[in-house]
Amino acid sequence: MATKTVSGRSCRRAAATFDWGNLIAVSLAGIPLFLVSGEVGIATIIAAIMGIVPLIFWFGASMMVYAMCRHHPEDRVGRFTQWAAYRYYGLMGSLIVVATFFPPDLNYYRGYWMVAAAILIPWTIVALIRIYREDWNTVKIEVESEEHTE
Repeated sequence: MATKTVSGRSCRRAAATFDWGNLIAVSLAGIPLFLVSGEVGIATIIAAIMGIVPLIFWFGASMMVYAMCRHHPEDRVGRFTQWAAYRYYGLMGSLIVVATFFPPDLNYYRGYWMVAAAILIPWTIVALIRIYREDWNTVKIEVESEEHTE
């Protein structure tokens, strides 16, 4: 069996990936919600859609990030990824349940975004600070050799 090394820097980057995605998606989702008035019209509909698009794209992309990082050879990467996923999926799951009953008023979406941002953004920043303060060492993993017998 051959060994492969994964640098500490790579481990840290993998551990932070889900949190960075959370931070970017939630931050971007709030911008269009506050650029239009609360009157129902085409601009309001577009703002509501543009506020949801980053959340949906990150929801899909985050599944791939989770699958890649959760079973990383460095156990801490998996733990940080799992907690970031709990935070994001919990908020998105509650959005589905709560927003189903929202009337066509942008202020409800703004309110939800403010609550979600107030929960997720500080928690994510604290998680990123913890990730970047940790000591990340090089990890050696065993890989099967690429010899092919015929």
